[in-house]
Amino acid sequence: MEIQHRDDGRKGGFYTEENGKILAEMTYVWAGEGKIIIDHTHVDESLKGKNVGKQLVHRAVLFAREKNIKILPLCPFAKAVLEKVAEYGDVVDG
Repeated sequence: MEIQHRDDGRKGGFYTEENGKILAEMTYVWAGEGKIIIDHTHVDESLKGKNVGKQLVHRAVLFAREKNIKILPLCPFAKAVLEKVAEYGDVVDG
């Protein structure tokens, strides 16, 4: 499953789609130049149990490391994943 990324400089997201329909998505907004705020994660019922949500968070972590920025997770799911995986601590803000 390919995780895609879009970013317009103000907000963005990581998502996966099939036949033009977004099946899983995690959205964020920029908070200055050095931080993104993850505000929402949604995974379609058809993908439940396949760790797609965790893959979205992982992709955000890779993006944060690449851009040398921090992540502030307001989304409860993203926050739980980021807190649970100790290796992600370098990109978590707060």
